[in-house]
Amino acid sequence: MNDFWKSYDITHAEYGADYRCYPLYGTVHLMELAISLAFIVGAALWYRRSSARTRRRILVGVTALLLLDEAALLLGMALTGQWNWSYLPLHLCNINVFVCLYNTITDRNWCKEELYALCIPGAMLALLCPSWLDVPSWWTLINLHSVSIHALLVLYPVLLVVPQVLAFLFGSALPIYFLNQSLNTNFYFLNNPYGNIITSTFTALLGEKYYILGFLPAIALALFLMYLPWAADDKKKKRA
Repeated sequence: MNDFWKSYDITHAEYGADYRCYPLYGTVHLMELAISLAFIVGAALWYRRSSARTRRRILVGVTALLLLDEAALLLGMALTGQWNWSYLPLHLCNINVFVCLYNTITDRNWCKEELYALCIPGAMLALLCPSWLDVPSWWTLINLHSVSIHALLVLYPVLLVVPQVLAFLFGSALPIYFLNQSLNTNFYFLNNPYGNIITSTFTALLGEKYYILGFLPAIALALFLMYLPWAADDKKKKRA
């Protein structure tokens, strides 16, 4: 099989479980971050300068790209006989594809709130600390999909940037936990902390049994930083 299509399982078998296709903040990683940033900024500027009709088309286009990106991975894994339950789009970031789709169709404020408060910081952290490097090279379906889907998941709520949260995250965590138990998957990192630098850090600080508690201060800090500019602006307007 060509390296481009190889899954995590085949890579582990051929290269070892500790193999990483490129180092964090090496040349390849920095290039991916630079291209992602240029894409997000360029699209956001285009959106900002567009008419309401064009903005709607851009939002629909980004939603379509998210769905096509996710479908490409699922089809690629299925057609090469590598698909398993772990490729369902129910990971902490990927599940926001459905929130984006629902928002594009219904234009609900709670969708915008969830995407702003949780999707942006989550997708940005994933790009900065990728957990998908255990593939043969950067030129693989899994790596290209992972970078592009997370860049799109940052872009979509950036286009909205009118926040109107946590209920979505914690409300969906319980069924995801039981789904993990039945399918032997690790959606939302609820089963184990391995394969991600953030959850591995929580484990080093709190132990494997309590690593999940590390999400509480992390989410609180992210929400504080995400809403601080809006709170400051609101306070400034009240003084005026």
